Amino acid sequence: MFERVKKILSEEEVKEQSHLSSECQKLKNQRDETAKNIIAGKDGRLMLIIGPCSADNQDAVCDYVSRLAKVADKVKDKIFIVPRIYTNKPRTRGEGYKGILHNPDPHKNVTDILAGILAIRRMHIRAISESGLSAADEMLYPDNYHYLDDLLTYVAIGARSSENQQHRLVASGVDVPVGVKNPMNGSLGVTLNSIYAAQIPNEFKYLDYQVKTKGNPYAHAILRGSVDVYGNNHQNYHYEDIMKFSELYLAQGLSNPAVIVDTNHSNSGKNYIEQVRIAHEIIGNMNYSGAIKQIVKGLLIESYIEDGSQKITENVYGKSVTDSCLGWEKSERLIYDIADRL
Repeated sequence: MFERVKKILSEEEVKEQSHLSSECQKLKNQRDETAKNIIAGKDGRLMLIIGPCSADNQDAVCDYVSRLAKVADKVKDKIFIVPRIYTNKPRTRGEGYKGILHNPDPHKNVTDILAGILAIRRMHIRAISESGLSAADEMLYPDNYHYLDDLLTYVAIGARSSENQQHRLVASGVDVPVGVKNPMNGSLGVTLNSIYAAQIPNEFKYLDYQVKTKGNPYAHAILRGSVDVYGNNHQNYHYEDIMKFSELYLAQGLSNPAVIVDTNHSNSGKNYIEQVRIAHEIIGNMNYSGAIKQIVKGLLIESYIEDGSQKITENVYGKSVTDSCLGWEKSERLIYDIADRL
């Protein structure tokens, strides 16, 4: 049985309350085209999607993104930086912090979905306005995508969602690059099927309408490692892994074959400091192999102001309340080091 708690405003009603300035919208549109060109191989820069595991605090997140903007400007000839502002968090066991969508104030155990939607828009708009950087977010709930479709430059589909039909269908109508993570079990076939489904035209029920999509030619893969039936992590970012996946990918005849490597999660065994070594290994392999350089378009790094993570009951400014993240000083150094090697 479902108990109705509160009526949620439509995306049109929410957007009437908060929208980008025309100047920021123009900047966002330009960044969208850059992201598409990188995935399509028309722009040879590395895409770096970097930021907190979960965007739990507007002030800390916008502080982080403003710091990132200064670095982004210095490396813009080699790296295109997209802040990671992930506002919805999947929970393996269905409990715990689910992101700002559910809990606008993570330190109060109160669920308020409408307040969360409004808070998410305010955060993304503030981040763009203060930094000039439009961001990436995870499409955990496909029905909510249109609350943010005018603000995002990159959309991710998580490992738990990549096999879901509705995620694939909605991705086919998204107008910016969509990164599809390999599923938790690491199946490369499932990953490629998900990309195919997102790239072709589809017709389906979405919100209150029967809709048609043209397909998203910029849907691509994110390799995040896998977990076996015993709970052991397995990496898929090494030279041999990417070469094998590249062969399978190219054999499918998909548009714009592209891989973003997630340096955390199962690839790092959730040891956040390993992200530094993994990033350098990927860059080294790109410099060594033209085939890897051709298909690897970027990296995904979990980073925040402070190293590590904290419990939700703690209140350390700029420290992750979910997965451990690389702190700002290490992240800044890593970005410059990557730029020097490109």
